[in-house]
Order: sequence, then structure tokens, then C-alpha cells
Amino acid sequence: MLAVNGLVKRFGGFTAVSNVSFKVEKGEILGLIGPNGSGKSTIFNMLSGTLVPTAGSISFDGHEIAGHAPHRIINGGIGRTFQIPRPFHRLTMFENVALAGFYGQGRHSRKKADEAAEKALAMVGLPTDRHAGVDGLGAAGLKKLELAKALATGPKLLLADESLGGLDEQEMDQAADMLRNIRDELGITIIWVEHIMGVLMRVVDRVMVLDHGEKISEGLPAAVAADPRVIEVYLGTDADATQAAAGEARRRAGN
Repeated sequence: MLAVNGLVKRFGGFTAVSNVSFKVEKGEILGLIGPNGSGKSTIFNMLSGTLVPTAGSISFDGHEIAGHAPHRIINGGIGRTFQIPRPFHRLTMFENVALAGFYGQGRHSRKKADEAAEKALAMVGLPTDRHAGVDGLGAAGLKKLELAKALATGPKLLLADESLGGLDEQEMDQAADMLRNIRDELGITIIWVEHIMGVLMRVVDRVMVLDHGEKISEGLPAAVAADPRVIEVYLGTDADATQAAAGEARRRAGN
């Protein structure tokens, strides 16, 4: 579904992403991990049209989209969430999601946007009451609303940006299960950027790891969790700590 080749993004003399290539198959959940500043958000911004690549190719469903405007990309079937939810507080939950439906689905009617909003809210477990406001939502509710907005655009590919941030352990597990259900029930392919490695590892099909803008590892979750380069990036070079972390990641990946 997605083929990225030789992707580069420079900001002046700083290279944020350096010659990154990867593919995503239809129906797959790919985990994208790495420490702060590794280039994860920059890649998402290039995939969604917020940033124009300095070099490289992004092919989605066989069409080149590198450098296309965000509205063209979202209308073509790529939706995304954002790490920090920013709903319109003067609109209801339903109106927030329906607005995303209008934007993503372009020329579709008000009725279709409303139908998309109702289905998306139900999918993430939020009320479909058209008068419910957003101000009472906690961190988990705001993350769900962000996900519902992305789903209302009708994506074939969902870019999920740190869906676990600010959640407690139970809420993290629920959010991770929700992403898996979206793939299983709606057939939406997902790339999931996340810092919380243990939860991600038990949900994704493959993992790609970035460090300082370069891809340092890619493969099945258990193999990536045991990669010494990945352990060093996350935890440093302490042998006992790295071995314990690898064992825990493999255990979570096997569950």
C-alpha cells in the first residue's frame, strides 16, 4: 500500500531524516519507534503533506504523493491523528468529528459526513449524542476523539501519532486494543508512532526503529526487541538493564 524510498528532510544544515526507506503492506500494523528527535514526527509530516521532502519518493496505492498538499493526501485515503489533541471547544464532539468528515471526504454531502461521524464515534466508544461537549473529556477521551476525527475522513491508511500519551496503564491497553480492532474490523492499515515500546510490541506486525534520522532496525517485534542497537538507543550500554528490557519486550511481543 505504501512504499517510501530514500526519504530525506533537511532544515538548513540539519538533516532530520536521512535516506529512510520502508514499505507497508495492506492490512498491516507497522510500529514506528525511536527516541525523541529520531525523525518519527518528521516522517509523519511528510507522509501527510505537512512537510515537503527534500529528496525521496512516497508512493501510496501506486501513486506518487511526495510534496502533495495535505487536503489532496487526506482525500486520497491517508488520515492521521496528532500527538496533542486540539478539538474545537465551541463545537460538540459530534460536530468536531463531522467537520473532519467533511474535510477528508471532500465533496460528500452533509448526510454522509454525519453518518461517518456517528460510525467513528461508536467505533472508539464515545457517545453519538449530537449535543455532548468536549470540555469534560479527560486524556483518554481526547485521544478517542482524535482517533474518531481521523476515522471520519475515511482513511485506507491511518497514521496514529502517540495514541498512548498521558494515559494510565489500563487506558493504554484499551487504546492499543482499539487500534488493533480498527485494523481487524475496518480493514484500515496503520502506522503507529509510539514511545511506550512494551504496549506497542504486542499489537504491531512489524517494527521499524529510527535514531538520529536513520533507520537502525526493522523486523518482527521480538527480533527488534532483542537487537542490541535498539536496546542501546533506549537504555544505554548497561548490560543488565539492556538484557532485562529485551526480555520484557519479547515477553510482551509474544502475548
